Amino acid sequence: MSRSGDREDEVRRMLDGPHPQVPADLAQRAAERGNRLLRRQLFARRALFLVACAAVAAFAVWASVVHPWEVPPAETTPNGGW
Repeated sequence: MSRSGDREDEVRRMLDGPHPQVPADLAQRAAERGNRLLRRQLFARRALFLVACAAVAAFAVWASVVHPWEVPPAETTPNGGW
């Protein structure tokens, strides 16, 4: 018999065997865990959004004070006696 046939037979034997008991409150616990995960994701998304807004505001304040788009004044003055 081929190797895949052996695997199929093994899987069939496992599925035909006794099945473990499922806790009665399994669905409720899974739903509560899912709700917790969703709340954590929502909190993380909101926190990241607030940090991004603070970074944009800080950059806007810095740019309005420093004016990085302007050319800095020259370090030396040209010699006017030529």
